[in-house]
This record gives sequence, structure tokens and C-alpha cells, in this order.
Amino acid sequence: MTDRPRGGLPALCAAQIVSWGLLYYSLPVAVAPISQETGWSHTVITAALSAGLIVSALAGIRVGRLLDSHSPRAVMTTGSVVGVGAMLLVAWSPNLLMFFLAWVVAGFAQAAVLYPPAFAVITRWYGTRRVGPLTTLTLVGGLASTVFAPLVAYLVDQFGWRVSYLLIAGILAVTTVPLHALFLNGRWTATLASRPEGNPTAAIRTVTRSRQFITLQITMAIATFTLFAVTINIIPMFLERGMSYGTAALALGLIGAGQVVGRVGYPQFARVTSAKTRTGVIFGAGAAGLWALALLPGPVWLLIAVAVLAGAVRGCHTLLQATAVSDRWGTQNFGTINGVFTAPMTFVGAFAPVAGPAVAGLLNGYPMMAAVMALLLTGAAVLTCRT
Repeated sequence: MTDRPRGGLPALCAAQIVSWGLLYYSLPVAVAPISQETGWSHTVITAALSAGLIVSALAGIRVGRLLDSHSPRAVMTTGSVVGVGAMLLVAWSPNLLMFFLAWVVAGFAQAAVLYPPAFAVITRWYGTRRVGPLTTLTLVGGLASTVFAPLVAYLVDQFGWRVSYLLIAGILAVTTVPLHALFLNGRWTATLASRPEGNPTAAIRTVTRSRQFITLQITMAIATFTLFAVTINIIPMFLERGMSYGTAALALGLIGAGQVVGRVGYPQFARVTSAKTRTGVIFGAGAAGLWALALLPGPVWLLIAVAVLAGAVRGCHTLLQATAVSDRWGTQNFGTINGVFTAPMTFVGAFAPVAGPAVAGLLNGYPMMAAVMALLLTGAAVLTCRT
């Protein structure tokens, strides 16, 4: 594709790992020290991140339109600058209200710099050859917690959380801002920016209001919610199964390894299946994994193996989400359409971590929570026949 700048993909990958590591994973790492100093509960602090993710879901629709009509350089550089400002606000926050406001501002930055806009840019750059670069991006982005969780923990331990967030703002300023400003398109070329004759708004609405689009959107949101709610809460679930804390924590780490395996294998899987078929297979495998986690009492090795399978499904699901729109409706107006498409997934992702324990509390255990999630995902797998 002639519109692809030299060094664009490596720069976008580097920006993704830093953005995810600092705009998303830094708060879960810093929750305990923030709570200890301020007296705010862990739940309230985490809710600030959820508030930002909700804003990100809503703002992502507008970001998609801007990517189509303007350029990734302006949109993603602005998002990076907003992210720097948000982290400065976090560091300064004198009270809980300002802390929440800071993460709401961070939500606008997340909408402009995390996966959905990056997926839109790569889809525009690579067209029909997009799956390989998308896989590379998600593999690198998947290392964000591995790289930055220990770094943030070290900074907080050495300097306290407020100074750490000043440093985090500085890291964002010297990495993501120049990466987006120097390596992304300042404008789309006429060839790639051209639109079919007629009203693009009407064409977009034709897609986004179709039964196929809405059904796919609902099923993908269900898959996001169920897989995330179970896998992120795998430690308390396995503790209820009698595992030691160390073994359960190992299982959580292996889920991450499973995501890598799923992403590595996805391109070959995509080459030999249709969009509808691979959606059904991935959802079906996910449902089977959740049913197994809900119903199997052991042994330990089998439960861990199933958890790794669930991780692989999550890895595939990330790329399935990245390609769902372009596989069915092409790349025209992709930023706008994909922004609408991914909004519900970002929204439910904000609630999935707390929804798991809440449902488990209502149903007297994590295995029953997993069964409910398995049932929902089974229904989504059945509905994929209409997508």
C-alpha cells in the first residue's frame, strides 16, 4: 500500500506497548499504595479506571470518524498529549473527585491511542495483507503488562505513587508523542482517501444499522465480557477448587502465554476459514473452555490446560475483533464503522473484572459464575450463524 510510511509499523507497536503499559496497566499496579496513602478503597480506585474506559468507548466513535477524514498523525499525537496531561492530573489529584476526572481525561487518550485506532491505521496501510501486521501489533501490545507492571511497581516503591505518575507522564511525552508525530501519516493520499460516489454517511448507516452488523456487535460484546470476566478472576476460581495461591497465580500467567499462542496461530487459521466459520469456531471453543472451568473439579493440570485454552481463545478474539468489520464490509470508512463496532466491547470490558466477583457472590461461587458466562457465550456462538 503506497500510503504506508517507512517505520510506521515498528513505531506503532512501540507506542502501543508504552500506551497500554502506562495508560491502562499502571493503575492496577498502583492501587494498593494509592489506597494506603489516601484511604480510598481499592474498589473506588479501580472504578476510576472503569470510568475512563466508558469514556473511551464513547469517544472511540468520534475518533474513528476523525481517522477517516483527517490523519492518524493528528489524532494519535493529540491523544498522546492528552494522555500526558491526564497522568499529570493523576499525580496532582488532591481529592477523589479530581482523581476520577484525571482518569476520565485518560479515557479520551485511550480512545485515540490504544488498539481500535491502531487497528484502523494498520487496516488502511495494509489492506488485504492486514492480518500479519495486526498479529504483530497485538503480540507486542500483549507484552505491555510484562514490561511495565514491574517498572511501575519499582517506581512506586522508590518514589511513591504521585512522583511515579509524574515520571509516567514524562515517559509518555518522550516516547508516544514523537512516535505518533514522526512516523504516522500527516494526511491520507488521494487514492486511499477516496470515497465512493454518494453520501458516505448513508453508506456508513447502511452498514451500522444492518441486522448482520448489530448481531455481530452483540455477540462480540458477549464474548469480550464472558471471556474477560472468567479469565481475569481465575485466581479466586482456582482457589475455590483447592489450588494453592502460587499455582493459581501461575495459571493466570499461563493464560497470558495462551493469548500469545492464539495470536500466533490466528493468521494461518484465517487463511483457511471464512469470517463466519472462524467466528463460530472461536466462540465455540471459548464456550467449551468456560463450561469445562465451571464443571471440572480437577485435576490441577487439566484445569490449567483449560485455562490456557481460554487464554488462546482470548488471543484469537482480539484479532477477530480487529478484522471483523473489514472481513465483511471492506475497508471503506473503516475507522468510523469500526469505532461504532468496538464501542460496546470497550464498554463491557470496563465492567467485566468486577462483574465476575459480583455474579460469583450472588451464585455462591466462581464455578457457577463461569457456568453463567459459558451459557452466554454458547448463545453468542449460536447467533454467529447470522453474521
